[in-house]
Amino acid sequence: MKKEQKAALIVDALKQVYPDALCSLQYQKDYELLFAVRLSAQCTDARVNMVTPNLFSRYPTLEAFAEADPAEVGEVIRSCGFFNTKSKDLVLCAQMLLRDCGGKVPREMDDLLKLPGIGRKTANLVRGDIYSEPGSVVADTHCIRIAGRLGLTDGTKDPAKVETQLRKVLPPEESNDFCHRLVLFGRDTCTARVAHCETCPLTEWCDHFRTAGRSDAKKKGVKA
Repeated sequence: MKKEQKAALIVDALKQVYPDALCSLQYQKDYELLFAVRLSAQCTDARVNMVTPNLFSRYPTLEAFAEADPAEVGEVIRSCGFFNTKSKDLVLCAQMLLRDCGGKVPREMDDLLKLPGIGRKTANLVRGDIYSEPGSVVADTHCIRIAGRLGLTDGTKDPAKVETQLRKVLPPEESNDFCHRLVLFGRDTCTARVAHCETCPLTEWCDHFRTAGRSDAKKKGVKA
């Protein structure tokens, strides 16, 4: 079976399990998503969602962020970790959005990558969620781990290589939602500590299951 065929089957299977492929970060404005994703680096989405209501209430506009003292912003986001760096990025990013982008989060990858603290993962998520841009592959830790286990990639841990390899096999219009579903799947089934093959709906197409996963499932009394 070609990887493109395999990917299509996996996409359909995950749709059945997770019909709503939504970003778990909470936001109302385009820049709020951008900032929330920046805060999520080395931090859980759950923690970010606890912090952003207060953050966006205290700084309700881009202008408020642009004029803010990074040290004060840092105190608000302290629990997200790396708060000194992240606070500076938020303030500088707000200033750049107002100065260079008309107060809107840009659509093009090159423009997004010019923003402080914004890498390809964040840029792809923004392009997919805000602009519904086809082929937006968000190569986060869940995506990298699960795509490798499934055999959709060659097992590389390099985000850029994972993005490139998945672009070749995923239907472009499904890429963004697929990555959101991998986050949900990676939290409840194919976790970092262990792949729960005994409850996995994707074993039919999974390289990992055909090796270690099959024997693990048998040990747990599951027909494999």
